[in-house]
Amino acid sequence: MAAGSPRPTSRDVAQAAGVSQAAVSLVLGDKWRGRVSAGTAERVREAARELGYRPNLAARNLRLGSTRTVLLVVPALTTEFFAGVYTGAARVAARHGFGVVLYPSPEGIGPARNPFASAQAALDGVIASSMAAEALTAIRGDQLPLVMLDSDPAAGTGAATVNLDIRDGVRQVAEHLLALGHRRFLHLAADIPSWTFEVRAGELAERLAAVPGTDLRTATAAISMDGARAACEAALSAPGPRPTAVVCDDDKLAAGCYKAARRLGLRIPEDLSVTGLDDLALARAIDPELTTVRLEAELFGERGMEALLAVMGGREPAPGDIPVRLVTRGSTAPPAAL
Repeated sequence: MAAGSPRPTSRDVAQAAGVSQAAVSLVLGDKWRGRVSAGTAERVREAARELGYRPNLAARNLRLGSTRTVLLVVPALTTEFFAGVYTGAARVAARHGFGVVLYPSPEGIGPARNPFASAQAALDGVIASSMAAEALTAIRGDQLPLVMLDSDPAAGTGAATVNLDIRDGVRQVAEHLLALGHRRFLHLAADIPSWTFEVRAGELAERLAAVPGTDLRTATAAISMDGARAACEAALSAPGPRPTAVVCDDDKLAAGCYKAARRLGLRIPEDLSVTGLDDLALARAIDPELTTVRLEAELFGERGMEALLAVMGGREPAPGDIPVRLVTRGSTAPPAAL
């Protein structure tokens, strides 16, 4: 279309295709099946392409009483994991004509200011991480179609929950380290009161308690390299036999553990095996590369958006947790003979 030409309308498309405006609406709204022929549908699409016609989504949404907008509430964006969740959610949303607004909850958890004058008027649904769940009350997101990520299915917080199989990830870590011969463990735990971290702690303790002769200590730290370094250094310097393996709640904590080991003159993995959980780019940037559990962030976001679309459409979301996989690299080895 030439510069300055009037924007083409659905009437123009209808005239070019030789059909009614109602037929244009059905085809471009993907509701034509059983109402118009496949040949007619293709003719309408071709006319729209040639004319450069784009539906007026704002007007359409006003007619439907929908903004076609979803809010994704996540903890503060301190890693690329939640960027991946957003990418996956936005990809699925776009295929269905939805947009996704990303809203990081301040400080990762706790109250959040309403990002809209009226969240209910501006949104069709909400996807939220358990670590940002408390933000939902302030934005009234709990009164909208809601899907919770990384959350207790029994809590009843949302209409649906979508989880990674974190429990199985921790099981894989524990079995890997036990098979290498480790019996003295340190759990470097995130100091965030969240269901997902409670699951990690509970599963690790249960797996190790089932093996005679194991010892498990726990140190908590903020999810930062400096916090992890300080907590890990103190724990590894405490009286008594030193742990030979450190299980970290995420990769950033593991990187802090690397710093602590270096300060104490310990070699990884010869003196100390270290594992993480996430498989961020960081896991391959540190030396030796980190043994960690790969969490498919984009798939997580895709499944979350698919579940929300199902809820909004009155359907049951797909069941089952998303599988995770231990990626073994250079940070783990059998413990040195003591």
